[in-house]
Amino acid sequence: MGPNMRLSYSCLILVALLVPDAVHAWGPTGHRTVGQVAEQHLSRKAKRAVYHILGTQSIAMASTWMDDVRSDHAWDHVRDWHWVTIPDGSTYAAVEKNPKGDVVEAIARMQALLKSDTVPLERQRIHLRMLIHLVGDLHQPLHVGRGDDKGGNDFQVQWMKKGSNLHRVWDSGMIELEELSYSELAASLDRPSKERVRAWQLGSVANWAEENIVLRPAIYAVEPGDNLGYEYKYINWPVVREQLLKGGIRLAALLNAIYG
Repeated sequence: MGPNMRLSYSCLILVALLVPDAVHAWGPTGHRTVGQVAEQHLSRKAKRAVYHILGTQSIAMASTWMDDVRSDHAWDHVRDWHWVTIPDGSTYAAVEKNPKGDVVEAIARMQALLKSDTVPLERQRIHLRMLIHLVGDLHQPLHVGRGDDKGGNDFQVQWMKKGSNLHRVWDSGMIELEELSYSELAASLDRPSKERVRAWQLGSVANWAEENIVLRPAIYAVEPGDNLGYEYKYINWPVVREQLLKGGIRLAALLNAIYG
């Protein structure tokens, strides 16, 4: 490898380390798990409509599209759509809105566009991929930030004795310890009763975002610099599992409402 190639490679590594994690939720395995769960709860009519738009791409594989294009500057305008800030003790309605948008507003926008009869198929495909991804984002608790640490990105910790941050632990750290594919992880989740499914589907998208506020005290029950690992995962893994399941069930509810 020549010196120029070594320099280019080093630059790529540096960029990868510096790019913030705020645009990632769950990582590919978590997002695809949400998509897999959603597919299991779609009506037949909705499933036909979804696959008319996506073609041969599954909901699970479509779920990572918004992260796949994050390096394309043509999509810089959607970077803030992945998250929202709601400080402790506040509500979505009460907070000052980001003029660039947020995950709650973006989900509503995608719902409206997907209900329109005038949007070309290729644009529908983009809007659907966005909706799938954003509902996953909404259910990663640290994508509803407190406003003081960029959703845990600035909360530095050790994860399995390696430098990390709280956001990354929730995005992918705990999920990766399971060493499961997205289909295996989806299959391992609970089978909620019909009553529980109906209860989860109640409320607005803003209400769903606000649920994360209640989860934050347990998430932040550590100190900066702490070495987190199996014990932290043992305490918080039930929450991860439930959030993945809720995300899939609620995504299916939104798609069923759009497509019948």
